[in-house]
Amino acid sequence: MKINNLMTNIGDNVDAALITNDISRRYLTGMKSSAGLVLVTREESYLLIDFRYYETARREVNDFEVIMLTDATKQLNDLIHKHDVKCIAIEGQNMSVSELSLYQERFPSIVFESDKLSKALMKMRSIKTDEEIAKIEKAQRIAERAFSHILDYIRVGITEKDVALELDYFMLRNGAHALSFDTIAVSGGNGSSPHGVPTDKNLSSGELLTMDFGAVVDGYHSDMTRTIAIGEIPQKAEEAYYTVLDAQNKAIQNAFAGLTGRELDKIARDHIESKGYGSYFGHALGHGVGMEIHEEPRVSPKSQTKLCENMIITVEPGIYISREFGIRIEDMIVIGKDSNINLTNSPKNLIKV
Repeated sequence: MKINNLMTNIGDNVDAALITNDISRRYLTGMKSSAGLVLVTREESYLLIDFRYYETARREVNDFEVIMLTDATKQLNDLIHKHDVKCIAIEGQNMSVSELSLYQERFPSIVFESDKLSKALMKMRSIKTDEEIAKIEKAQRIAERAFSHILDYIRVGITEKDVALELDYFMLRNGAHALSFDTIAVSGGNGSSPHGVPTDKNLSSGELLTMDFGAVVDGYHSDMTRTIAIGEIPQKAEEAYYTVLDAQNKAIQNAFAGLTGRELDKIARDHIESKGYGSYFGHALGHGVGMEIHEEPRVSPKSQTKLCENMIITVEPGIYISREFGIRIEDMIVIGKDSNINLTNSPKNLIKV
């Protein structure tokens, strides 16, 4: 049960946890809302939610006593006294200084612990349940159908914006509840910016087009990148493409529980460096994906986090040469004990349209 795990992870010297962040609240309760408070004590858990969401919460939220939020200070104070709470953990990474000051002013007898709760929630969220994996996989299938669709749509003369908008429209028309992030579609020299913004630039024959996009289903994100060729491309670009693909394949083949993010990153990075492109791969190999598009664990040259079973990470090496081209190939994988499951089924051999 998430609540039991949460209280175990924040330690014995904390009496309660106060969750104010929208994503954290949804993670624990399973219900989306734009406002509300969660108070978890050692004995009982509470969701304080206003009139707009109250009836929905009573129907949908289990394992919490649902209370209509009318006067947060008084209602929290009553619960604090009921459970003899002396120390409350707050989400230090999601609460502003002014918000914390307000709570300290309203509850002067309470000690607020700002370090443990965010870390505990991130640790819990990094390990996906079967239900969470299924939602991410469903989101990924929508993105893959969008990729198949866009291959028939792409032609010389349309713009990068056209490509991005068509991907967005297809995903939203075909089951996505939202977009994972602002879709990237960059071509030619624009592709050398890893997170470039689509422009009015027309697609031209002989260049690469990189598309990074994803769908959201029930609050869970997918993330994929594919780079394709518009007609025939220079040999240098094609060789760089297969350098990236080989680096990704090597990393995926060796991604399993126990490996650190740094060690996995090094596998791909070493291959790219061996081909003379080391200085052109300037970002981390990957990141966790879930209720946020970037979450724990990090898969970077500095990450000492050990990968665990049922973590979902991206594997997305790249090569970016200024004013010439950019290449990135990205899959999502579920970490297993001695192997992994690749959630991304779209083809990766260089596609020429």
